[in-house]
Parts: sequence; structure tokens; C-alpha cells
Amino acid sequence: MDTNVLLTIAILVLLAVIAAALLMRRKRSQRLAQRFGPEYDRTVESTGSRSRAEAELAAREKRREKLEIQPLEAAEAQRFRMEWDRVQARFVDNPRSAVSEADLLVRDVMMRRGYPMGDFDARAADLSVDHPRVVEHYRAAHAIALRDAQGEADTEGLRQAFVHYRVLFDELLQPAPAAAPARRTAADDPPAEKLRGGLLPPERAMAKEEPSVRERERHKEK
Repeated sequence: MDTNVLLTIAILVLLAVIAAALLMRRKRSQRLAQRFGPEYDRTVESTGSRSRAEAELAAREKRREKLEIQPLEAAEAQRFRMEWDRVQARFVDNPRSAVSEADLLVRDVMMRRGYPMGDFDARAADLSVDHPRVVEHYRAAHAIALRDAQGEADTEGLRQAFVHYRVLFDELLQPAPAAAPARRTAADDPPAEKLRGGLLPPERAMAKEEPSVRERERHKEK
């Protein structure tokens, strides 16, 4: 066969291989972006590279596959809800203690579900696979807790932390891990204002909780 023909065939084969690789990479990027939603964008920003971010997210998925994450039994979920109500009722008198208890309660639920209790970054990474929409709430609560440890968080900040913990707590108590794609559109967002990063304002998130707290406080006064 003519050398030029062989060279042409080789070039065509090489181009086909490159095109297939690019197509596979694009599909992988689309799949990860759809699954992780805002967590995908955050990881790209934090790593400074799309390829490194995708490698990290893929590693999280592989780690998650080795975990046996199970939903809570109905009775156990109800017990945790009752415990949360007790912690929330103590927030008015001692917000700092209530936030610490909320953090411990969230960890307890995670452990009961089957998540390993590594350091905070490892816990957040594990959560991001099943709960990419709410893991940023966990990070926000943790950041406020760190500021509080340095004496830099006021009562409003502690209230925000409590609300952020509550968002994650509620999702962890759902019957099964969240499996819907995390990528959202403007039509999916609630009409209320949102904090930076897509988080609901604490005053809106606690709106449904405050009446019950006030009622408990009135009973205490009686």
C-alpha cells in the first residue's frame, strides 16, 4: 500500500481517537456538573482547574460507593426530630450552646446514616455526593462556628448557623438520600431573597419555627 495512503489512514485514526476522547471528557463533565450542581462550580473555583475538580469529584463518588448509607427508620427519625425541637427551644436562652448541640446532633444523624466521622472537610465531601444542594449550608454553619470560637460571632450569626444546620438536618432525615440532579434553573428557586451562594435568608428559614419557640417560652413564664 502506498506510504501516503497509510499516513492518511493513520492520521484519520488518530483524529478519531482524539475526537472520541474529547467527547467522553465532555460527557463526563456534563454528568458531574449535573450531579453536583453548585458544588461542581465551587470545586472548580477552589482547585483552579476543571480537570482537577472533576478528578476530585469522581474520587468522591468512588469513595461514596464504598459506604453503606442507609435512611433512618421512621421511629428513629422521629426521635431525632423531637431532640431537635428540644435543642431549638433552648436557643433563646443559650444560643451558643444550642448551636453546639445542633452540630453534634447533625453529626449523630450522619453517623447513624453510615457516614464516616472524619474531619470536617472529609464529612462535607462525603455529604456533597448525596446532598450537593445543601452541603454549602453545612459549610456556612461550620464557618460561623469557627468565628464563634474566636469570639467573632454575635447572636444573629449564631441564629444563621442554627438555620444552616437545620437545612441539612431536615434533608438527612428524609426517607432516602437525595438522587435528583442538582443543577437548578431560575424557575426552581423560591421567590424569596437568597444569601450569597444560593442560601435562604435565616429569617425566612426560621419563620415556621419561631411560633413554636415563642409558645414554649410563654409556657415557661407561666
